[in-house]
Amino acid sequence: MKLLPSVLFFLLSLFTAPSRAAEPIVLKLWPEGAPEKQGVVIEAEKRIEPKGERDVLRVTNVSEPTLSVFTPEKPNGTAVIVCPGGGYGILAIEHEGAKVCEWLNSLGVTGILLKYRVPVREKTPGFEPLQDAQRAVGIVRHHAVEWGINPQRVGILGFSAGGHLAVMTALSPNDRTYRQDPALDVDDATPNFLIPIYPAYLVGAEDNYTLLPTIKVTPKSPALCVIHAHDDKGRTSAAASALLYLEYKKLGLPAELHIFQSGGHGFGMREGDSPVSHWPQRVGEWLGATGLLTPVPRASK
Repeated sequence: MKLLPSVLFFLLSLFTAPSRAAEPIVLKLWPEGAPEKQGVVIEAEKRIEPKGERDVLRVTNVSEPTLSVFTPEKPNGTAVIVCPGGGYGILAIEHEGAKVCEWLNSLGVTGILLKYRVPVREKTPGFEPLQDAQRAVGIVRHHAVEWGINPQRVGILGFSAGGHLAVMTALSPNDRTYRQDPALDVDDATPNFLIPIYPAYLVGAEDNYTLLPTIKVTPKSPALCVIHAHDDKGRTSAAASALLYLEYKKLGLPAELHIFQSGGHGFGMREGDSPVSHWPQRVGEWLGATGLLTPVPRASK
């Protein structure tokens, strides 16, 4: 039977339309204010619009971190906390944030955008952002029933500095530097899986071939899927991702590594013909192979 063009268009639209059901829910991580050292003053939050087609939307001066929950029409029970990159100075909030959550929704996964504090207040990257990410894991698990999430299927994904943040959250989940709230935090904030995309700061500036002492993989570290481009350089070198994978291999932990020949740094959700543009398919395949896309019954209290 030959379909009319209008009918064919309608059928195609059913398969290509975004599966996100509604606008994201936005929650404050710290209802009574984020923990800051005395005397810290941050300018008003600022949105930096793209200057051209290849530029990206940025947000900076974040002092009130939030979670934005993108819920798919048919949640399969898996959730991913998404950490945009930006050198811990800004957040590439769209192509490494909201668009990633929308892609996750197309897989039936709840995408949760973490707008963490930047610029960092401490000299060591990750201090305030790590507090935000640890709190985020707790909040997601507390809201699992409400959001159609299985609390044992909460992962974390990040890009560049956000990739470093994701790694630190997965490897040092319970090294808290803030007073916990039982209504918002959980005893064990270890994500159930980890997806760093071109992670930064896993190696030092002088030695790109040795993981920093803060990057400690243990037998309790969650399953890993890491994406990088071979031509990335310096403290964002693909060597760092390979070294992280090797630490997983040494301990016999589940891990998958994809290093594309080219792609540079910061490609995020940009579309293109380069193989690196297909990294979401590779991650989706990994999620499927590990059973994280198989629908599970909704969590109950």
